[in-house]
This record gives sequence, C-alpha cells and structure tokens, in this order.
Amino acid sequence: MKLKITVHGVAYEVDVEVLDAKDEMHGAASPLPPAPTAAPAAPASAGPVAVAAPVAGPGSAAPPLGGTGGVASPIAGTVLEVKVKVGDKVEQGQTLLVIEAMKMETAIAAPGVGQIKAVLVAAGDAVRENQTLVDFV
Repeated sequence: MKLKITVHGVAYEVDVEVLDAKDEMHGAASPLPPAPTAAPAAPASAGPVAVAAPVAGPGSAAPPLGGTGGVASPIAGTVLEVKVKVGDKVEQGQTLLVIEAMKMETAIAAPGVGQIKAVLVAAGDAVRENQTLVDFV
C-alpha cells in the first residue's frame, strides 16, 4: 500500500506492507527484502523566496500594503536573522528576516510598502510553514 506522509511541510511517498497477524503467530515470517530507497520530494523552492505582492506600473511608487496584514513563512525552518524592528518603515521587496531550512537560507521579503506593527519571531526560533512572522500596518 502506498502512503503519503508530510513531515515539517515536506511530502514523502512510502510503501507499506501489511502483514497478516496469523503469519506472525506461527513464527513463519520470512525476512523482508530491503526496501528501495527513494529521495524525498524536493521543496517548492530552493532559493530566496519573496512573498508575492502586486507589481507597480511604470513610473509609479510601490503600492502600500493597504490595511493590516502579515507575512507568513513559506517553509518550516529556523529564524537566522531578523532585519527589522517594530516601527521600521519598509519598502516592497526589502528583506525582513532570513530563515534556514535544510542548510539553505531563505530571505523573506516585504510584500509592499508599510510599517512594521509587530515582529512575532526572534533569531533561533523554529517556525512552521504558513506561520505569521511579521505584522504590517
């Protein structure tokens, strides 16, 4: 039977063999052949990730965020560095923090122009995929 298991946001396909309970009771179980090894599914992105934001037209300023919002982590990992603090004004695309996952650093960018309302994580914190990291005004 094939099963799909997700661990910290990474999906793995595994083959599972269901053994009949009566075979184990008789002691007639034969050793199983070694299972073929499969590489885990690659994460969606292998480089710096910027949170999607509306694109400004030519000659116009970057759009304001428009109300309160947050920036969520696209991956599970560990916060390496927080580059903003409460009250900072940020531009679209500015790096807010850096997350390490699987020995790769991912820069999390501001989705628009705004001001930092709250920083919800600190360096060294473990974060989940889709966890809110920073709130904007």
